[in-house]
Amino acid sequence: MVRIKEAIVVEGKYDKNTVSQIIDTLIIETRGFNIFSNIERLDMLRKIAEKRGLIILTDSDYAGFLIRNHLKGAINPKYIKQAYIPDILGKERRKTAPSSEGKLGVEGMSPEIIIKALEKAGATFEGDSRANGISGKILKADLYILGLTGYTGRVEQRKKLLKILCLAEHLSTNA
Repeated sequence: MVRIKEAIVVEGKYDKNTVSQIIDTLIIETRGFNIFSNIERLDMLRKIAEKRGLIILTDSDYAGFLIRNHLKGAINPKYIKQAYIPDILGKERRKTAPSSEGKLGVEGMSPEIIIKALEKAGATFEGDSRANGISGKILKADLYILGLTGYTGRVEQRKKLLKILCLAEHLSTNA
């Protein structure tokens, strides 16, 4: 089991169960869209973020990005790190049918993928010699220089890059 300093926010109880088998830290559920109306839970997340930092780890589907963006707007961004899981088609074992977008959520990810997502987000691993996160940030200006934004018809190129980097297809240039 890997221990990290930051708390992790996930969408639901099955995501929490999966992550808690891999990562030793405080894991909080948003309970899906309940986070939009649950002011107490949002206040609690703000306090935890200020105290130890917060990593948002939601599904890579539309609903996951809605929740992620709500949290991003409600909590001071200097306390938040974003962990993204890749788009992998399939269905979780407990479900009879795949999700509406046909993608696996956090609960369907392997331990290696979750740890890699946390590493890319810059999680602070305790008692571990691994590097903590990526050494430098990619800026929008970098994307412009590489011809991946600011020009017409670049959406498909960015989608190809996201796929190569194993990042979610809904990831915006700002993210």
